[in-house]
Amino acid sequence: MKKILILGGGTAGTMMANHIAKKIPAREASITVVDRDPWHYYQPGFLFIPFGMYTKEQVKKEKKRFLPKRAEFVQSEVAAIEAAKNRVKLADGKTLEYDYLVIATGCKIAPEETPGMTDGWRKSVFDFYTYEGSCALAEALRSFRGGKLVVHVNEMPIKCPVAPLEFAFLADAYFTKRKMRANVDITYVTPLPGAFTKPIASKAIGGLMNKKNIDLVTDFSAERIDAAKKELVCYDGRVVPFDLLVTIPTNMGASVIADSGMGDELNFVPTEKNSLRSKTFENVFIIGDATNVPASKAGAVAHFEAETLIKNLIRSMKGEELLQTFDGHANCFIETGFGKAILIDFNYDQEPLPGSFPLPVIGPMSLLKESVFNHLGKLAFEWMYWNVIIKAIPIPMIGARMSMTGKKIPATITGGENGIEDLRDVRR
Repeated sequence: MKKILILGGGTAGTMMANHIAKKIPAREASITVVDRDPWHYYQPGFLFIPFGMYTKEQVKKEKKRFLPKRAEFVQSEVAAIEAAKNRVKLADGKTLEYDYLVIATGCKIAPEETPGMTDGWRKSVFDFYTYEGSCALAEALRSFRGGKLVVHVNEMPIKCPVAPLEFAFLADAYFTKRKMRANVDITYVTPLPGAFTKPIASKAIGGLMNKKNIDLVTDFSAERIDAAKKELVCYDGRVVPFDLLVTIPTNMGASVIADSGMGDELNFVPTEKNSLRSKTFENVFIIGDATNVPASKAGAVAHFEAETLIKNLIRSMKGEELLQTFDGHANCFIETGFGKAILIDFNYDQEPLPGSFPLPVIGPMSLLKESVFNHLGKLAFEWMYWNVIIKAIPIPMIGARMSMTGKKIPATITGGENGIEDLRDVRR
């Protein structure tokens, strides 16, 4: 019997445990999951807590409930990964040996990486990428009486790269409903040359920001934060003042990855981007935010990665050549406020395009265009997450590999006043 060890019991680790339980018989492999936290968090919900759209209890459930019954759950901090010896050391001194290792240790915010960021931490500087941060920000928004609200992305890559955009759009709607939008200046500050990483989506989303009177500051690399003066300072000398700063700090992989000598400069594990195997160790696979593959760090990506990873884990156990089938597929809903959302679908090679999803013409969801259906899809995703996605249940019509069905190639992109509505498309 082979020993399969999974480090991390979040979205990616839980999905993999369920895939293994469904597709590898118990007589062939044991499953052990290690995680320091007994709670499983629905991280997309962190975005909604500050605006009162979700309660803090809604996003938090016991981790064991979602792991397969045959999996052993070990609640512990991981002290070291000794990949050359096929073993992992835990904080309590115990050692777990394995035949195959799945690293799903995720990523974390590192506010200490930016000088001055922690000086105003959860006073005038807030995050929503953690449970505690989103709850604290909810209080800050409720007591905010107006001024300069700055939404800031420190550097890429980050977990769920559309979430900061969503926060800016939802803030616009939140303060409008409170009849105080005229008293709030919203500025979106990014290190990218545009609102998003891909040009077509960037022009479309930038146009929507313009329509909603959200200022966009690009190519901004933060040197430091002056919490006393409430200023965000760029290396090139530009200064963005704020009364309330909502920041996405530098995202880094788990410290144990660095301590074990397995990571890059941001503690992400070098990973073969199409097979999801470690570039160094043949019996180590990586999934989700822990990888350094050039794909979005979002839960949907981990879902698609798992389809390739489970097949390659089985093939590796049989001594077969690995599949090179993960194409970087990502799809994300972008909440734009007032009961609407945008949907984007893309991969390593294809940027987000307009069109319909998942079926041509009838959709029912639209790509790169605001719609109520997309918003309903975003809300429905919570139920899908708890009942389908992390349980490794297939989703009909949405394959792991991205499809061009229903997508259109823009003939021109004007990016004008209405942004998304200004796209002129021709069907491919």
